[in-house]
Amino acid sequence: MRLSRRTLLQSSALALATPAFNALDGLLQPVPAAAQAAERKWRHGLSLFNELKYQPGFKNFDYVNVSAPKGGTVRMVAFGTFDNFNPVPGGVKGSLVGGIDLIFDTLMVGALDEVSTEYGLLADAVSHPDDHSSVTYRLHPLAKWHDGKPVTVGDVMFSLESYKKHHPQWSAYYRHVVKAEQTGEREITFTFDQPGNRELPQIVGQLSVLPKHWWEGTDAQGRKRDISATTLEPLLGCGAYRVKEFVAGRTIVYERVPNYWGKDLPVNIGRDNFGEIRFEYFRDSTVAIEAFKGDKIDWRNENSAKNWATAYDFPAVKDKRVVLEEFPIRSSGGMQGFAFNIRRAKFADPRVRQAFNYALNFEDMNKQLFFGQYYRIASYFEGTELAWNAAAGDTPERDRSASPASGPLPQGRELAILETVRDKVPPEVFTTPYTNPVNGGPDNVRNSLREATRLLRAAGYEIRNEKLVNAKTGERLTAEVLIESPEWSRLVLPYKQPLERLGIELSVRVVDDAQYENRLRQWDYDIITANWGQSLSPGNEQRGFWSSQAADQPGSRNLIGIKNPAVDALIEQLIFAKDRQELIACCKALDRVLLWNHYVVPQWTYGKVRSARWDRFGRPATLPKYGNSAFPTVWWWDADKAAKTGSRS
Repeated sequence: MRLSRRTLLQSSALALATPAFNALDGLLQPVPAAAQAAERKWRHGLSLFNELKYQPGFKNFDYVNVSAPKGGTVRMVAFGTFDNFNPVPGGVKGSLVGGIDLIFDTLMVGALDEVSTEYGLLADAVSHPDDHSSVTYRLHPLAKWHDGKPVTVGDVMFSLESYKKHHPQWSAYYRHVVKAEQTGEREITFTFDQPGNRELPQIVGQLSVLPKHWWEGTDAQGRKRDISATTLEPLLGCGAYRVKEFVAGRTIVYERVPNYWGKDLPVNIGRDNFGEIRFEYFRDSTVAIEAFKGDKIDWRNENSAKNWATAYDFPAVKDKRVVLEEFPIRSSGGMQGFAFNIRRAKFADPRVRQAFNYALNFEDMNKQLFFGQYYRIASYFEGTELAWNAAAGDTPERDRSASPASGPLPQGRELAILETVRDKVPPEVFTTPYTNPVNGGPDNVRNSLREATRLLRAAGYEIRNEKLVNAKTGERLTAEVLIESPEWSRLVLPYKQPLERLGIELSVRVVDDAQYENRLRQWDYDIITANWGQSLSPGNEQRGFWSSQAADQPGSRNLIGIKNPAVDALIEQLIFAKDRQELIACCKALDRVLLWNHYVVPQWTYGKVRSARWDRFGRPATLPKYGNSAFPTVWWWDADKAAKTGSRS
């Protein structure tokens, strides 16, 4: 299952591939379905496998402060720029502004202390048959837009149609919805392309609903609005916030809506407490840090080990007006690595790709560049219990830095699943626990380069005049790493020297954001740094990540170009898993097969969110287990702390 769009401001969207758009016809007339409706079992929430924690009539989520004060302003960091408020073509056209999801509501909303559960927001009830072949949502009678007009079934259908037609990634996410029809005054039924896909009802529940009447109207200059185009006209929403003001490309300010229709719903009690949420845009992280030190920013998440170790030694930290805190990441995991474009013949042989892994001296990089803070990724579900080498209930706090990855060979349900594809996977899947090479000392480096040379020779390469060439064609093996930020150069350049010792020529190409996206859509790269975030209940998005179908679809997240029948089969078993244990076994099986095909050179991770904040905020006594920092969602402005911290600059 994709990570929730509304759970946290800092959660990233997962992108999927898309087939041709199967257009819906818009608002349909109500269908006589009295008998069918009478049989519906209405629910207040959905869970993928387990029972819901919160029962009908619950008052609020356990992790919030129901008495949290409302008001105050929080200033946050955003990077790059923006020229678009419209989420429909966002990511495909223009640069979408940060925080735009604040102004919209979804049909359902996730709980931050449960795995893969959703409770009613715009919908006050949901129903689906036992085979999950369809789902019906009933809209809340009080739901309204900020202009006072009600949220309608027509709005929901318009939103689905718009995303499917104009946004390739979201089109893929909703492509299993083959029909949407109005089946009651406030009811909409989505029919799926096949039964048994348990997460589809919840996927539909994540739909961010847009106002049809507003988009079909005209702007202040009398121009017809276009849902497929970028715009800097503040959008009409129905969420807890609305756009207050902005400076294009530099600043966006959201203000809390005092008469927000859903402020008293159980899922909203104790959250959305700030009067204003402000995003300040920066092009450079160094400038952003200085802005934070100068009290121009209240909260900053730090993703650089170097900065975390060296950049926060200033007076406000020493006198505790600024708090440095780390929050464990329990809500997600995934893979980040140097990803090969195996559509190119030179990377088609897994032995070549494995040789690149042997050449990466992570241990030296960790010491010299990362201050020893990171450990090596050894799973496509790193940081979760879904990883092949994870024990039940595994957490990010487990110490992975002391030794290479280790774990059991396939057994039980996982082994049974792998047996179905035994003839299509590397034999090591069954015989050898996956480990990354260990470098860091002269002997280890020599041994690794020796093994890399052996692999390259077996793949048909040989050294001629100190250059590694294809023995048949004489063509030198070269590789270009495509990056979109000059800051990444320092992480790629240490890779250059060991590869040159193997005779491989490595170059680095830095391009701007637009060029980078265009080259990715056209598969025009050798190697990129890519990441695939994973929720705690993976599902349909795996097709977009790794399936043969997605490999040829422009905009796909199958950036590697994988066309592997074993991977395709394992994805389908995962999607149609009947219970949590089967899902975990499928993920572990898929994980091993992906790893032993050496599609990426795994990079590194930390397992925690590093944060720095001016001490002006309060938070619940216990933060939600799967919320990371849950900032600013359940935090609030603390006037007493703010007074002690001092006035803002």
